[in-house]
Amino acid sequence: MEQPLSARLHTLLRGVRTTAALSLLALCLPSFLPAWAELPADPSRLVLRDSFQGGQFAPGGGLFYKDNPEQRAGRLDFQQQHVANERSALTLTVVPSCRSPGETCSERAEVWERPTVLAPYDKPVWYGFSMHLEDPLPQDDGRYVMAQWKREILPDADGDYSPFLALRLYGGRLGVTVETDLIESFPVGGPQRPEGCREGEARVLSRPTVGQTRALVAIESGASPANYPAYFDSCAPGITVTRHADLPSAQQGWIDFVIRSQPGPDGDGHVEIIADGVRIATVRGHIGHRGPGLDRNQYFKFGPYRTPGHRPWSVSYGDFRRGPRCADVIRAGQCPPE
Repeated sequence: MEQPLSARLHTLLRGVRTTAALSLLALCLPSFLPAWAELPADPSRLVLRDSFQGGQFAPGGGLFYKDNPEQRAGRLDFQQQHVANERSALTLTVVPSCRSPGETCSERAEVWERPTVLAPYDKPVWYGFSMHLEDPLPQDDGRYVMAQWKREILPDADGDYSPFLALRLYGGRLGVTVETDLIESFPVGGPQRPEGCREGEARVLSRPTVGQTRALVAIESGASPANYPAYFDSCAPGITVTRHADLPSAQQGWIDFVIRSQPGPDGDGHVEIIADGVRIATVRGHIGHRGPGLDRNQYFKFGPYRTPGHRPWSVSYGDFRRGPRCADVIRAGQCPPE
């Protein structure tokens, strides 16, 4: 196991006794640090990459596999056989591990951003990554999440906050959701929306018991809202969606995503979704959460996350990118106007 940075520095400093030697060491010290160790005042300006080569995370990529009870039954495999355009990929697998199908139990194998590189919650950050859903593709209506963006939460916070942006699987079809604090919505078929949502309004699920509203903002090509859970049964004027195209099929193989993450719980949020170089959706309005117990940063994690399952489920990832601009992460197609 790699020696902690603090221990390596202690080893280097041990035996150094003179002012001249200390000055020389100070000049050489940056060469021992990973690229992200010299952090800017605003970490949202960082440009990070990891192609998962060499059987480990890149020292300057800002990623790690978090060690917690839910993840210890998961598996991560750095591999070179099943890849997209790169030479390496990372396959993450969850296996049945819950003793009972209780609501509090979940199965995860997720890679997280390191705390030292997290961007402030109110700053835009662009992400890019490739993803391949392995066979067998889950076809049921359980909870399946492959990538998610969340706000940091303090240990003593009261309540559970869902990701403000997530890439999900619904009955074998891809979908993207955004989430915010509970906002006004009108049931489809009700007095205010008898014919359905007005142009640009997001189709949402209101969750008053947890004080949150979830919007379905992108669906698969060839599908309609009827192919997705019926609980997205209301319209929210506070979240607007401009649909440019539909998502690729979950069964097509490798898909390259580019995502702009900019939460704005007061109504100034802005999300862009691009898949395989095609602009999919622009989402604006109420995105994300505010309230006691929430910290100042946003964070991204990817990997399979589900409620208890009956068989292993694997998802492969490649070519992680992050930067302050779309141009820092785009591989194909054109960036949307800022």
